[in-house]
Amino acid sequence: MAEHEREREHVKVAVIGTGFGGLGAAVRLRREGITDFVVLERAGAVGGTWRDNSYPGCACDVPSHLYSFSFAPNPEWPRTFSGQEHIWKYLEHVADTFGLRPHIRFNSEVKQMRWDNDALHWEIDTSAGSITAEVVVSATGPLSDPKVPDIEGLDGFEGKVFHSARWDHDYDLRGKRVAMIGTGASAIQIVPAIQAEVERMTLFQRTPPWVMPRADRPISGAERWLHRQLPFTTSARRGLLWGIRELQVQAFTKRPNELGLVESIAKRNMKRAIKDPALRDKLTPSYRIGCKRILLSNTYYPALAQPNVDVVASGLKEVRGNTLVASDGTETEVDAIIFGTGFHVTDMPIAERVIGADGRTLAETWTGGMNSLRGATAAGFPNWMTIIGPNTGLGNSSMILMIESQLNYMADYLRQVDVLGGRAALDARPTAVQGWNDRVQERMKRTVWNTGGCNSWYLDENGRNTTIWPGTTTEFRAATRRVDLAEYDVLRPAAQANRAGRPAEKVEADA
Repeated sequence: MAEHEREREHVKVAVIGTGFGGLGAAVRLRREGITDFVVLERAGAVGGTWRDNSYPGCACDVPSHLYSFSFAPNPEWPRTFSGQEHIWKYLEHVADTFGLRPHIRFNSEVKQMRWDNDALHWEIDTSAGSITAEVVVSATGPLSDPKVPDIEGLDGFEGKVFHSARWDHDYDLRGKRVAMIGTGASAIQIVPAIQAEVERMTLFQRTPPWVMPRADRPISGAERWLHRQLPFTTSARRGLLWGIRELQVQAFTKRPNELGLVESIAKRNMKRAIKDPALRDKLTPSYRIGCKRILLSNTYYPALAQPNVDVVASGLKEVRGNTLVASDGTETEVDAIIFGTGFHVTDMPIAERVIGADGRTLAETWTGGMNSLRGATAAGFPNWMTIIGPNTGLGNSSMILMIESQLNYMADYLRQVDVLGGRAALDARPTAVQGWNDRVQERMKRTVWNTGGCNSWYLDENGRNTTIWPGTTTEFRAATRRVDLAEYDVLRPAAQANRAGRPAEKVEADA
């Protein structure tokens, strides 16, 4: 063994990322009595997407009391829908309250993870050094790496260019001609937040979103006092918010035609603010509501109706100097370009850095589309788990519910490894992964995300929906309550396997 390998730090569990998934995993590990773990974070602070997305107007579209951990209720939420700064503060509070900071390694970006078949552990190279870990829990999240389209001539643009998730707070937008590219959740928050201060705003829209009214308001001091004094009221509020959204799921997953009433509400929301019939026509979607994520805003349409705003109902095709050319030929001269074009969701960059038992990267095994067992484990990648993995996303509720379900699965996974005794690893069987994904995709066929007539970021390049869970959060929690060892091969170190007279990778597969 090389000297540098002997000196390499070893831990039981390495968690990647300090967003909701990573911090939640760290808390759960401590609750399970596991303290031999590290949390690797590429930035210098916790928070994940809520640290990085600091653009003007950034807020959550899930009610505050539902967008927080059940084990860490927050009676002090200032609004029914919280802003980025409040959610980031909450995550900092979780890290401090549960004593997680000693476990966190900041400025430690994971460069590569490689499974060692002989040692039965992961070799992890980071920007701050290398470690080994028996189990890796990847919580990098699908909304962590910004996606900027390949636009001809963009390199020659002489003005300012940045993505919404990498906002340049040093650049003064006042009096500037600004182009907003995209009409997703970020864009509909940014546009009204900066419209009044820019000289001219041009919105490049490929597909108009459905926008519903946002029932946001300050949470009164009396409400916060009640939640502090009687904690069960916080749980009751959370439970009510959860229940309402559970009842909505069937319309998305089984009866999309029932969403027509919701469409009429969205159209009335538009009509109240947009009086110009031509502009209203541009902003009216041609697909079923829910096919793309339903957005919430009371200020987006009023901002678009202002005289200093233009809507180009065509995507950006080319940049010529400081002139932006749309696909329909419209030309617009601007000083700054802001991309609100989303993230690498179905092609997560972390997959390029994970090398499994057969020497292939996770990205290579996912060439035909992401797939995993119960949204958590992948065949050929022993003792590797992901939080918010394939087909765990939601179209109408809180991802924290899904994260907590996956934390249940992670906890039982680690218990099963310990119960097996000695050095052991679990590797998802290909047949189990395939069977799970076949069932998910069969259920997906009836959903609004597949039948609604849109092309969304839920779909990969093959048109396969690899992001959304086609059921209720209750169903997912039941599916991830415990690990079924029949879905896994049990691996043992080579020396132990040889003594048993069987190959290392299958030494206890039939146990």
